[in-house]
Amino acid sequence: MSSKQIPSDYQPAPELLAGRRILVTGAGDGIGRAVSLALAGHGATVILLGRTVHKLEAVYDQIVDAGFPQPALYPLNLAGAAPDDYQELANRVDAELGGLEGLVHNAGILGSLSPLLHYDEAEWMEVMQVNLNGAFFLTRACLPLLEQAADAAILFTSSNVGFRGRAYWGAYAVSKFASEGLMQVLADEVEESGTLRVNSINPGRVRTGMRAAAYPAEDPQSLPAPEEIVMPYLYLLGPDSHGINGQAFDCG
Repeated sequence: MSSKQIPSDYQPAPELLAGRRILVTGAGDGIGRAVSLALAGHGATVILLGRTVHKLEAVYDQIVDAGFPQPALYPLNLAGAAPDDYQELANRVDAELGGLEGLVHNAGILGSLSPLLHYDEAEWMEVMQVNLNGAFFLTRACLPLLEQAADAAILFTSSNVGFRGRAYWGAYAVSKFASEGLMQVLADEVEESGTLRVNSINPGRVRTGMRAAAYPAEDPQSLPAPEEIVMPYLYLLGPDSHGINGQAFDCG
């Protein structure tokens, strides 16, 4: 499947996301933090989900200090979360915010880079739980809210190794292949709705902790910062991408 890019001349309106409520997983640092700040900066009320409270609080404070719409905090460790935990989250979003227009599946873990023959069973299960099962259960719980919205978007995070397998990338690569399949199945199911679109995004080479763990010899300063790749997220989560569904996008 070939990947697409947003229009090179795309310029989001300042209030592109005004009135929209968007949930971002892994919002405490890296790409999730940068995307959350960009969404809030364009008018969205962002639900910051992550496992580390002090990191979420730092993003919360930065959004509030900038005068953007007040976000919401939701600490949750996807590795240990059960289906009921995701349903409770959706119920609270509905009760406290009254709806949802966007869902960004950004949280993920790398796991070991090792041959499949020697891959640790417990680690395999944890990577699948966070990268795939968590995305499925969260999507399923939030889907009724998203389907009630006049215009809504779900965005899965992909990877180069989720389109073409690479030796030693193990559970991470397999989870990304599966996430891409989950996106395509769901996109096909909602195709006729006209109000909900489902796509994936491949951040590519970005200066993050996960990238440093996968490529320890690489110079981080040679990579774009997370703040430099937020434009595709704004496009795919906002009304300018209305009608675009079931597509894989690259940030580069």
